[in-house]
Amino acid sequence: MNPTLHAVRLGLARGWIETRHTLVSRQEIGFTVVTSAAMIVVMYFQRDATLPGTSISLAAVTLPGVLGMLAAFNGLLSAVGGLAVEREDGTLLRAKALPQGMVGYLVGRIVLVSLTTLTRVLVVLVGGLVLIPSLAHTPPSGWLTMVWVLLLGLTATLPLGAVIGSLVTNPQTAAGLSMLLTGGLAAVSGIFYPLSALAGWLQALAHVFPLYWLGLGMRSALSPAGAAAEIGGSWHTLETIGVLGAWSVAGLLLAPPILRRMARRESGSLMQMRRDRALQRIG
Repeated sequence: MNPTLHAVRLGLARGWIETRHTLVSRQEIGFTVVTSAAMIVVMYFQRDATLPGTSISLAAVTLPGVLGMLAAFNGLLSAVGGLAVEREDGTLLRAKALPQGMVGYLVGRIVLVSLTTLTRVLVVLVGGLVLIPSLAHTPPSGWLTMVWVLLLGLTATLPLGAVIGSLVTNPQTAAGLSMLLTGGLAAVSGIFYPLSALAGWLQALAHVFPLYWLGLGMRSALSPAGAAAEIGGSWHTLETIGVLGAWSVAGLLLAPPILRRMARRESGSLMQMRRDRALQRIG
């Protein structure tokens, strides 16, 4: 069998096994409940407010942005943080020893983060259906659009997170760097408000990154009629597919060799050194 295809199969199996363990973890369940509840509470207080000059619920406008941000944050933060932790505990060192091990590792991370992210999105979406009755009238085409935007958005952000994670050496640095990056992107992405409200140079900058297109795609799927305030008065569906697809392809091509290069520098002595530093931080 082709070594790469075999590594992909092992990665798929590993991702599914890790997902099953994650979904029954008390820590994971607690994190999902707390974060989802926080988002649902925000929409609860917005349910009776409307967009100025319209009868459209503010919660209905907020929900697509929340779901898009949830997907992007989980894709980036989970990839960066998970890579830093598994670099420190020796998981990467073990993967390095297998033929095409880094390909299998990357596939496993994509499966794990994608399935856990979709679970969290589903929890928030159920809350949105309760608070926003009009959401139940979304046509099948809208739900289909939501699915492909989420999947394409995850494949665009996960490899990017893996590349960023390969540049950091410990979980603390990874957490700070990933929060800074996602916070900066969110500030200029227009994911919670129309991009037309920003300066022209910020609009051009936002168009380069996947976060804007992820938010735009989610709004095109779930926003009520009359809520659109996008540049050019269009949802730019083809451009969304093109940009997210380009980031996905670029990430999936670049991430494995970058991870392999990082893994080549790994050794037992470096891993032990990081473990000692981690124990000192804990102690």
